[in-house]
Amino acid sequence: MDSKRRHYARNFLLLAAIVPVAAAFSLQTYALRSRVLHSEIAAGKIAANRSSVEAPMPFRIGETLNYDVAWSAFSSAATVQLCVTERREILGSRTWHFRASAHTLSPLRTFMPVDDQIDSYTDAATFESRQYETYLFEMGKRDNQILHFVVPGQSRRASAPAVVVSPGTLDPLGALYMLRRVDWQRTPELHAPVFDGEDLVEMRAHLDVANEIVAVNAGNFSVSCISVHGYENGEELKQESLSICFANDAARTPVLLEAEIPLGSVRIELSSSQR
Repeated sequence: MDSKRRHYARNFLLLAAIVPVAAAFSLQTYALRSRVLHSEIAAGKIAANRSSVEAPMPFRIGETLNYDVAWSAFSSAATVQLCVTERREILGSRTWHFRASAHTLSPLRTFMPVDDQIDSYTDAATFESRQYETYLFEMGKRDNQILHFVVPGQSRRASAPAVVVSPGTLDPLGALYMLRRVDWQRTPELHAPVFDGEDLVEMRAHLDVANEIVAVNAGNFSVSCISVHGYENGEELKQESLSICFANDAARTPVLLEAEIPLGSVRIELSSSQR
């Protein structure tokens, strides 16, 4: 599997499809004007900058969400698990540690064996990414990477490769939890820069449906559905699209994700949850 196809495969399996991506972007030369969101969340507006204070979250340590993945002709292509693992101090910042893992299932696994894990250390107040780790085992090949996100002028840690990003930059997994914390009944649109270790895009998410009932393996849910689009240099990435439905309750659980990517249609639906 070439690098581009591997990139798309891990995107849908690890929910990195929340930020559609295109061709690789040079770490040394990229520049993106950060459009940091001032979202209306909970009772007031919280600016995505480092002076923000922590707000109440719809998730907590120990929460585990399990998903079934259907892809193209495979109704049982993979399983995905999302966990809120811990709170940890990283580089002087208090962070949430989010984890996503994915495993392909038979018969897909016979020719596409995938056992992947992504770890995101996301600032507890601003949701900026502090550290992003990928542990990929695909087609018999292992590819591990740990990235330390720093903004200009911030000190760097010698033990991890540093990536200089604009203030307010998220990683893909942290972005999913950022979308989850938004009160979509009050905030119709959100913009933020997202970097996944290869591609830098501007994520634009907006509310499509405020209230509808969806049926997934975990049951029936009243949800708000948003669409997510990626932009590079102001141009929309046309070949990919994503819809996410969040439960209309205090937890705002992502219940259903449906994506169109170059490798086919993907449906990721909640199968069980533990809080």
